[in-house]
Formats: sequence, C-alpha cells, structure tokens
Amino acid sequence: MTKEMRRTRREKKFWYHWVKVSALLCLYDILVMNLAYGLALLVRFDMQFQQIPREFLRTWTLYAPVHTVCTLILLVVFKLYRSIWRFASFDELERVTIVSILSAVLHVLGTMAFFERMPVSYYLFGAILMYMGLTGIRFSYRFLRMMKGKATVDSNIKRKNVMIVGAGAAGQTLMREYKQSEKLNSRLCCFIDDNPNKLNRLVDGIPVVGDRHDIPYMVKKYKVDKIVIALPTASKEDKKEIINIAKETGCELLTIPGTYQLIKGEVSVSSLRQVSIEELLGRDSIKMDIQEVSDYIKGRVVLVTGGGGSIGSELCRQIAKYGAKTLIIFDIYENSAYEIQQELKRHHPEVELHTLIGSVRDVGCLEKVFKTYHPEVVFHAAAHKHVPLMEDSPNEAIKNNVFGTFNTARIANEHGTKKFVLISTDKAVNPTNIMGASKRLCEMVIQTMARQTTGTQFAMVRFGNVLGSNGSVIPLFKKQIEEGGPVTVTSPDIIRYFMTIPEAVSLVLTAGSYAKGGEIFVLDMGEPVKIADLAKNLIKLSGLKVGEDIEIKYTGLRPGEKLYEELLMAEEGLKKTDNNLIFIGEPIEMDDDTFLIDLAELKDFCYNEGCDIRSKVKELVPTYHPENGQSVSAH
Repeated sequence: MTKEMRRTRREKKFWYHWVKVSALLCLYDILVMNLAYGLALLVRFDMQFQQIPREFLRTWTLYAPVHTVCTLILLVVFKLYRSIWRFASFDELERVTIVSILSAVLHVLGTMAFFERMPVSYYLFGAILMYMGLTGIRFSYRFLRMMKGKATVDSNIKRKNVMIVGAGAAGQTLMREYKQSEKLNSRLCCFIDDNPNKLNRLVDGIPVVGDRHDIPYMVKKYKVDKIVIALPTASKEDKKEIINIAKETGCELLTIPGTYQLIKGEVSVSSLRQVSIEELLGRDSIKMDIQEVSDYIKGRVVLVTGGGGSIGSELCRQIAKYGAKTLIIFDIYENSAYEIQQELKRHHPEVELHTLIGSVRDVGCLEKVFKTYHPEVVFHAAAHKHVPLMEDSPNEAIKNNVFGTFNTARIANEHGTKKFVLISTDKAVNPTNIMGASKRLCEMVIQTMARQTTGTQFAMVRFGNVLGSNGSVIPLFKKQIEEGGPVTVTSPDIIRYFMTIPEAVSLVLTAGSYAKGGEIFVLDMGEPVKIADLAKNLIKLSGLKVGEDIEIKYTGLRPGEKLYEELLMAEEGLKKTDNNLIFIGEPIEMDDDTFLIDLAELKDFCYNEGCDIRSKVKELVPTYHPENGQSVSAH
C-alpha cells in the first residue's frame, strides 16, 4: 500500500468516525432541547400531566420542530460539532452559553408571536435544563477521563507534590496541564506569589499560600518535592533571590523558558527546564548599541578564526544575525565547525557561508583564505586555552597562540582588513601560567601591529571565565553530579570572574565598534564568584544535598593556577566608553623593534623545542611569574 493510499484510508476513517459521533451528538441535542421544555412545563403544574392546559401542550408540541431547527443551526454556526471533547474548555462553555441564551430568546419570541404565551417558569426552567444538558454531554467525557486518570495515578504511582512560584498567566497554564494530564506523576499543591491581592485566594481550587519568603515553610507544610518558577517577565534580581531561597529547600528546581514562549503560547510542562547557574548569578547582560554593531557588520565579509569553539560559534551566530554578507568559519577542529555550519544554514540561509578547515599556524593556508575572500572584519578566537594542558606542552601554547595571532594579524593587515579584534583573557594579567603569558604576548603583538599600521584597526577584548564553554568548570561539575560525585574543586578559596557566552560575544562585537587602534577593552564583570560556591549551588539546583548526596573534594591548585584573576595590570589606566560596563585599558609603552627581534628568537626557540621556554617568555613578559602560580592569596 502506497503512502498516498494509507493517507486516504486514514482520512476516510477519520471522517466516518466524525460523522458518526456528530450524528449521535445531534440526536442527543434534539432530545435534550425538547425534553427540557417539556419537563419544565410538567414541573410548572406539579408533575400532574392531566392538569396541563390543552393550549400549553399544543404550543409546546407545535413549536418543538421550529425550536429544534433554530437551536441546531445555532449549534452548527458556533461550531459545537467540531470540538474535541477531551480538550473541552472555557471556550466551548462560552459558546454553549451563547447558544442557550439565543435559543431561549427565540423560544420566547416564537411562542408569543405565533402560538400561546407560556408561563415564565416554563421559559426560565426550560432554558436552564437545556443549558445543563448541552453542557453536560460536552464536558462529561473530559471529566470521566480526568477522574479515571486520577484514580490510575493514585493507585499505581506515588506522585510528586509541586509548588508553582508565580500565579500569573504562565503559572495558570502549567496548573491546567498538571490538573488535566494523566501522564504526569505530579500533583500541584500550592502557588507562591508576591502579589498581596492573591494571598490566601484560590486559583481554580489551588491556594496561593504566601510570597517568596514563605517558600521554605510552605515546602515543609505541603511536603513539596518540586518547585516550578513561572516568572517569565520577572527581573534577573528577583529571579536570583527566589532561586537562592528555593535552592536551600532541597527540592528539584524547574523554570519556564521565557517571555517569548509565553507570548507564543508554548508554555507547558514539557517545555520546563532546570534552573541554570547563569540565572543564579543574576547579573544584567551587556546593553549593546545595535546600530553601532550593525554598521560595521552588515553587508561585510567577516572571518572568525576558531569559529567552531564556544566563543567563536556564538560570534558566528550573532554576526549572521547582524546581516553579514559573507561569513567565513575557520577552525582546525572539523566536528565543531560542521555543527555551527549546519546550524547557520538552517537559521540564516541568507548569509553566504564558507566553512574552512585549517590552522592559524599555517601561513600558506591563511594567505589563501585572505586572497580568496578578502575579509573586511576579523575576529581572532583561535587559541589553546586549557591551563593545565598548556603547562605540560608550553611550546605548543606559544606556537599556536602567539605565532598564530602574529600570522593572522600580519596577513590581515597586508590584505587591507578594516578591523581586527583579538579575543584575550584575564589570565594575561600578571600571568602565572604559560597560557596566560602566551595571551599577554598576543596582546603585545596586536598593540605593536596597531602602532605600525594605519590601515587596520586592531583591538583586544579581555574578559574572565565563560559559563558553559567547552572545558569550563560548569559542564565538568554537571557531569560529576550526574555520575554521583564527588565534585572536584581545586581549592575552597579559589575565585573567578564569570560571564555568559552571549555576554562575552556582546563585548567583543561592541569592542569592534569602538576600536580605533591598539585598545584593550575590559568588561566590568561585577563581583568574583567562589568556585566552591558554584559547585554547591549546582548540587542544590539538582535537588541534591551537599555532603549527603554529593561530596565536594578539594584537590589542590594545579600547576600555574592562581587563587584569583585580575582584569587590569597596575600600569594600565582605565578610560570610560559610552557603555558603562566596558572600559579601555591604556596600552603599555614598549620598544616595538626590540620586541619583534625578541619575538623572532622566541619563535626559533619554541620550534626547535627548547626546554626552558618559560625563561624565554619571561624575558618578553616581565609580569609573568610562573613560580607564583600556587602561592598567591586572595585579596
């Protein structure tokens, strides 16, 4: 049997079933609408049929066909034979009410105009009985299914008690699904809402029992297992406070996706996700000047080196969104490059996309890319970034980070690139590891390039750790929690600055619009966060208890690792920009000719696999102190 034949067969089966059900419902409606007024007439005369006057019986009998036709037409016009009974809702109830009222009005007018005026109780009681009959059949199926499902769940599954924080539109949507679905092994027991007008009231039978500060007490009172935060329009500060309160209860925490899903009507239990650590940090995102970013991205040819990485791939997404004419993804790792390529093809088919596999250490490959595509804007995100791995392979850190940057910047300048933005790190400030020292050398390379050319505007962006990036602590902690622990933290005192990937990319793009040549852009990243606190919060957000369900194990600082990171060296003064979260660090004066000679010697040394690369690097980076990696203390 062909697909077309199967589809035709399914359609025939559907229409046969629909006609059969509609016909039965129609017969039921005809019976109800006439018996309702007949019963009303009988009740009017104390259930004594012989006492009913002959003219009243005649009017009821003769008007019955007219009443039937008029009411059936109303039922069809208001599409009450096209509803799906299992999803009968207030919409159906509203339409049945309108039909009943109109039918009653026509009944009064019709009998009075053409037959006999009937008793008032006949009209009133008849209309009520008909309304009850028409409504009852349409909601009985849903009610019976709900009671059956409830009995099944009660007998077979121990249901989890659910608390919803937020009794607004999103919370009420979730409430209806929790109450109606047979498949959810959860029972909604209460709402929490900060609106004092809702306190101690019922929302469709579910009590609003308190505000955010009552969450711990109400969790114990109602034996809550799961807390759902349904606050799509709440501020980040409010969400952060609520999450901080809720995570201490030991309940599983879930949240709805956001305002966009609420507007589109996509809020459902299936769309709930776990509360993320980003929401717990609760810091406002960078406010971007969209026009400024669009002005230098839209219609341009843009190259992103390391375009498959965490920062690089997000750069590609936002660059495509801002209307780049051509986007070139350049990466040595084919799997990640392929993933972002396929994503952009689906979401931004209007962008001319080229995905190239190659290394920034390969000068010939870079030359070919620039000769072929002539990129006008370059974001250089390609780098080795893992501190412990680079401590074991220091020569590779210098080859890839320093000379990869040098190659890309030099060739970009030679081919007339207008803007070149380097992705740097806070680890470049007073570095104690070879990765940080290599990134400081990258900054020095870019600053030297900026002073020696007027054609390309070079700039650098320096920020801290990125939440959820490849190899960061958050994915590692999550995996360790999934495996039952322990969660490993190097030190209880280690602290870091954190930002989200979109925030980091917003900074990079904004820096590109501000760049004039040689600037180091620094983000005001707020307060640093203890890594141990991140680990504890992730455990709590998973509904587990620290020390009972999951242990935290302190392993000691790794080679080259600092207890804290800095964003600025003492010599670098800060200047404000138009964005109050972005500042400019002044370039440090240096002898460019001497630096380039020393850089050439460093290249020969590392490519000859010299054994003491750290000493050579220290000669070029005076602030590099590898011996201090584990001895610094937090301020």
